[in-house]
Amino acid sequence: MYDKKVVRRRRAVLGVLVALSIGLLTVYFGENGGGILHSFQNGTSAVFSPLEKGVSIVFKPVSNLTHWTGDVFHAKKENKQLKKQVQQLQAELAQNQTAQRDAAELRSLVGLPRSSNFASGDKLITARVISRSPTVWYSNVVINAGSGSGVHIDDPVIAAGGLAGKVTSVSGGEAIVTLITDESSAVSAEVMPDGSNGIVRPEVGNPNDMLLDYIDKGAKIRKGDSVVTSGFTSSKLDSLFPRGIPIGKVTKVSPSELEQYQRVHIEPYADLRRMNYVQVLTGNAEQQRAQVVK
Repeated sequence: MYDKKVVRRRRAVLGVLVALSIGLLTVYFGENGGGILHSFQNGTSAVFSPLEKGVSIVFKPVSNLTHWTGDVFHAKKENKQLKKQVQQLQAELAQNQTAQRDAAELRSLVGLPRSSNFASGDKLITARVISRSPTVWYSNVVINAGSGSGVHIDDPVIAAGGLAGKVTSVSGGEAIVTLITDESSAVSAEVMPDGSNGIVRPEVGNPNDMLLDYIDKGAKIRKGDSVVTSGFTSSKLDSLFPRGIPIGKVTKVSPSELEQYQRVHIEPYADLRRMNYVQVLTGNAEQQRAQVVK
């Protein structure tokens, strides 16, 4: 415990110091730049300025190291945040690009021309490609619609642009589509506007180059002509495709001097390598079978 005299003495000293400070501040702010207190301040600064500069120079590396360390940690934190933002933007970009491509593909499906025999009286079932074997890339795909959706074997399948193939196997929720580029595929076709009929078969190893066989040498087939399904059926060709589905366009015509037929190359309208959605023309196969039986 402090003695009361000591306490009073300390309070008195504190009061004197406070009064002295107030007095000095009053004098300092009241005098001009050449006053005693200002001169004392300038003199003090002149004396200690070199020392201050020396201390600053000595400790500058330490200060720089401190700032550098802080900048490094800040940069690492900022870099981590930027990487996270880049990943988010990449994910959003991928989602947007996928959505745009899906929308464009679906618009192309909707925009396909429909002839009078095209899907007559039956509905179109839109399905998504859910599986594609890398070993038979141009042979078949699996779609997420099956008998539960009304899909039957031999139903024609179209993709954005034109004919893709036909259903060759079906279960409750899935179906296998054999593409027109499969080696077993054969589609009766008609060249527009000439009207010549032939059979479209795949060129092995090149899905962008198909052959249109049995075109008479005298037929006037030109590069750029459209090839569509003819709707013809026969005992040798199980062609159950309705007439008028776009197949591809003529890219090259090679008349043979030894044979009576022209060798016509066509490029499929549908990009079978990149299709994600298709439409199944349900019921046409049943109709075609009924017509053949009659």
